Amino acid sequence: MAGLSRILFVLCLALASPPAWSDSAPPMLLAEVYAAGIDVTQYWVSEKHDGVRAQWNGQTLRFRGGGRVPAPTWFTAGFPATPLDGELWIGRGRFDALSGTVRKLDPVDAEWRQVRYLVFELPGAAGDFSARVLQMQTIVARAAVPWLEAVEQTRVTDHSMLMKQLDAVTHAGGEGLMLHRADAPYLTGRRDALLKLKPWLDAEAVVVGHLPGKGKYRGMTGALLMEMPDGKRFRLGSGLPDTLRRRPPPLGARITYHYQQTTKKGVPRFPHYLRVRDAF
Repeated sequence: MAGLSRILFVLCLALASPPAWSDSAPPMLLAEVYAAGIDVTQYWVSEKHDGVRAQWNGQTLRFRGGGRVPAPTWFTAGFPATPLDGELWIGRGRFDALSGTVRKLDPVDAEWRQVRYLVFELPGAAGDFSARVLQMQTIVARAAVPWLEAVEQTRVTDHSMLMKQLDAVTHAGGEGLMLHRADAPYLTGRRDALLKLKPWLDAEAVVVGHLPGKGKYRGMTGALLMEMPDGKRFRLGSGLPDTLRRRPPPLGARITYHYQQTTKKGVPRFPHYLRVRDAF
């Protein structure tokens, strides 16, 4: 009986203790949405890469949610001791392939050979962002790891030039642009020192129902019933791939969608499915 009690005690401890991969989320800088009228000459501009956010603390690579990225040992072996913030990325329009690769607890080398880690910030570093841009370039060059890259940062002279850059990126299959204020110190939380600019707005909502399909979608999911943070609900069918119509995301899953504007009732107009957001 004593042996059984000891086993139960150990099991309780194991259940009470979080697994090694579920450490608390690292603090990160999160972007506000770009608004017209901003003095764009005060910002560095870069492409918004459609990847998976990850932060390197000098020893471990972690997802935005705090979980350890199950990357092969060789992937981070040459990374510097300096903390880095960036995006795991394969290429434009390939988020689903990337997500499938980085979620596997047993990493597949052939898949990870396609992945790059694009660095856009130095957590905790001194100086303004302009100084950190130079530091990032120097650190990445010294590391000489082929899949470790500093995100290209440029400056624009006016709003027209910014819009031309946005058009060039989106026409090439990119998602949009990021603007980082040049004189900003390192910050965390949601701040207007970092802005995102996209041709569409995007947001997240939770799946609360599966609506049956009609016509060619008979026997499949026609649309997802979504609930916004304020409790408002709307249907999301546009952009759903057939794979998700056959096996829809479970209730409670968080979905990222984009839209043009909101209606008078406060729900998104022309919502379009983008992806299931991974909890990582």
